[in-house]
Amino acid sequence: MSQPADSCLIDPRRLLSLLGPAAVRFTVEALPECVSTSTLLLERARHGAPAGSLLVADRQTGGRGRRGRSWLSRPDDSLTFSLLWAFDGGVGRLSGLSLAVGLAVARALENSGVPGVGLKWPNDILLDGGKLGGILVDLESDHERMLTVVGIGLNLRMPPAGDEEFLHPPAALAQVLRQLPDRHQLLAQLLLDLADVLDRFAEGGFAVLRGDWQARHVWQDRPVRLLDGERIDRRGVCLGADSDGALLLQTAAGVERCFSGDVSLRLPE
Repeated sequence: MSQPADSCLIDPRRLLSLLGPAAVRFTVEALPECVSTSTLLLERARHGAPAGSLLVADRQTGGRGRRGRSWLSRPDDSLTFSLLWAFDGGVGRLSGLSLAVGLAVARALENSGVPGVGLKWPNDILLDGGKLGGILVDLESDHERMLTVVGIGLNLRMPPAGDEEFLHPPAALAQVLRQLPDRHQLLAQLLLDLADVLDRFAEGGFAVLRGDWQARHVWQDRPVRLLDGERIDRRGVCLGADSDGALLLQTAAGVERCFSGDVSLRLPE
């Protein structure tokens, strides 16, 4: 099912045609502009929007990133969208979900011919060390299910300075590809890999995806520091993620586990 695209860069009908048999799992709406696809889709989820609803916008004027940071997108330069997905059971079954989403995005980019894609705990997509994109996951309880709104933003071309508070230098697909992929084909590949990974996550949690995630973790076995706000909380060697998505940090006191919360992961200065 789709709605008219008007003058949007994404044509829902064309996108659905590229999904093949998986098209029945998605409902697509394209908007020329909105404040935030995740905020809008989360509100719709509370009013009965079906799982598989996809909202893609040419431009977000108030896109949200982790810890409240903004993500401003411009037509042609980025691909920003949010996807509503449902999981049986409670919130406890969703540990490591943002890492699973990151793995799906990395796979889709690799399947689209993008070299040098890496992952950083818990939700950054890196390209040759720069930040190519980010992930934001919102949760909403729906009786016996958990509804999740997965927001994803990717740089197709380099963003202008000042669009975001960059913790990494920005990166874009245009840096490594002679020709950018058609955005319909790229988005279709993202949806196909998201559906596959999220199905596997629903069956076995992050544990069944951990090996693939670790293989793409760019800070594996490197010295790091954890920041709580601006304060250094801990230092150690990053051992990647545990089977439930917790960060594993080798410190003088042993291996410690850390869930994201308000903690940020950095390399030593």
